[in-house]
Amino acid sequence: MSGIIVVSVFVVLVVITIALGVRIVPQGHKFVVQRLGKFHSTLGPGLNIIVPYIDMVAHKVTTKDIVLDIPSQEVITKDNAVIIANAVAYINIISPEKAVYGVEDFTLAIRTLVQTSLRAIVGEMDLDDALSSRDQIKAKLKIAISDDIADWGITLKTVEIQDINPSPTMQKAMEEQAAAERQRRATVTRAEGEKTAAVLEAEGRLEASKRDAQAKVLLAEASQRAIQKVSEAIQNNELPVVYLLGERYIEAMNHIAGSENSKVVVLPADIPSSVRGIMGGLAK
Repeated sequence: MSGIIVVSVFVVLVVITIALGVRIVPQGHKFVVQRLGKFHSTLGPGLNIIVPYIDMVAHKVTTKDIVLDIPSQEVITKDNAVIIANAVAYINIISPEKAVYGVEDFTLAIRTLVQTSLRAIVGEMDLDDALSSRDQIKAKLKIAISDDIADWGITLKTVEIQDINPSPTMQKAMEEQAAAERQRRATVTRAEGEKTAAVLEAEGRLEASKRDAQAKVLLAEASQRAIQKVSEAIQNNELPVVYLLGERYIEAMNHIAGSENSKVVVLPADIPSSVRGIMGGLAK
């Protein structure tokens, strides 16, 4: 009976020993092995044999790309504007032993490093450049952190700027500034329109005045030519003129007589003599 117990114990110990000595590492992972508390080796994917009771798997590390979300943070630009930026980093562990022994928590360390570098990079840029230069920020950020995380056995595949926007207070200020700029442009446009209208109106008045003056000159010249032609036609024969002027004189008297303000109209006894007197006055 005791022999069976001993054999059973021996078999159990053998099974446990084999279980402790055989390690199957899945694809996409690596196991870090310590021997008596000290780093010994790194096990790759597949079947691996270690020394039972002496060697132990201390860390299981993925070799697949790791996506690290960088939390949003407020960043002050060179011109003292506040913006909110966040990013995402894609990393890959190429040396598991450096990643687990080189830094306490490599994910926290990388997040902190990206945030610090992002603040430094954006802090050297103006607001407009920071909002429109994502590729430039990305390139500088990758250069800034690649060498540092390489010491931890980690390579930076890429880093992307997810969002980079002005803070709510800054957005409100920018909206007010844009509204003020639009109002200023509208005022300038309206003033320019009024100025143009005033200039056109003045030019119109000037052109009208010029045309009125020209018309008066033309009328005066026409009257002068008419008088000259009448004078040339009449010469010394005043009878037709006396007749025409007398007719106009009588018409004027009739018009005066028909006025409400005129009650009595006195006609000269010798109308021809009166007309000749008018002609004499015109001649002088």
